[in-house]
Amino acid sequence: MHDAAPRAGAAVNMGGVQTRPTGTLIDKALEYLERGPAESEGIAKKILGLKRAPGLVADRLAAALLGGDPRVRRMADGQWALVKAVGTSPAIGDCAFAVVDVETTGSSPARGDRIIEIAVVVLSGWGGDGRIEVVYDELVNPGRPVPAPVAGLTRITGDLLKDRPGFSELADELLTLLAGRVFTAHNARFDWGFLAHELRRARDVALTGTSICTVRLARRLIPGLKSRSLDSVTRYFGIEIERRHRARDDALATAQVLSRLLDLASEHGAKTLGDLECLGRSRSQGRKRRKRRTASPTPIQEI
Repeated sequence: MHDAAPRAGAAVNMGGVQTRPTGTLIDKALEYLERGPAESEGIAKKILGLKRAPGLVADRLAAALLGGDPRVRRMADGQWALVKAVGTSPAIGDCAFAVVDVETTGSSPARGDRIIEIAVVVLSGWGGDGRIEVVYDELVNPGRPVPAPVAGLTRITGDLLKDRPGFSELADELLTLLAGRVFTAHNARFDWGFLAHELRRARDVALTGTSICTVRLARRLIPGLKSRSLDSVTRYFGIEIERRHRARDDALATAQVLSRLLDLASEHGAKTLGDLECLGRSRSQGRKRRKRRTASPTPIQEI
């Protein structure tokens, strides 16, 4: 049962994957949050008039109502708060990171490759009572054959997927789980690209906002490491992966890597999510941006 389906064509803001509704309910919710952070159950009761909504239903409804509004952020403890109450760039310890891993039929969603397995692991409370929790782990029927090399690598076969749900049946729950959390992955461009393609196909929503890539962080924070593959980085930190190339285990390992990288980032002076984003930008990217700013082949004309 999916209680909070996003509106078709709605913008999505990646503190998590979220829709942006408008109207009097939002205004009422913002006024309610002026008093301080609130649980999803409180929002369902006070704003939506649902006195006995189950926790999961309340969470989905709160995510649909507030998740895409840039004035609201979901904190690490799951409560909703106004951005001005937690700062324009939240402290790293106040962020909840949704660490995502996908297994796919190939390398290009643009050429028709699809997700065959997806897992979401949440890292929250870093620097304090931090915890790592698997919140989602699901095989996905891609609606197309699984190539033999992929089946050999992942041990996920077409027979294993034939009775599994398609991505469209899972989209709403994934949107809810990602709401208000910082999208993170090892080689985030790959996982983001596939998830964005599947969500656009299933719900006509677009991903925007912050994503953290542990490959890029490792490149900046462990400069002596020759390879930043997940195998290499986990070996460096002494982290074991039980089943390599399976979404749940790779996401769990990536969450542990992220926790260690956050320790290193803190030693480099990073305190906020904005600081972390800056660390994740490669120096070559910065040089390219500077070149584009200084090299203007044609002047900008006023009109």
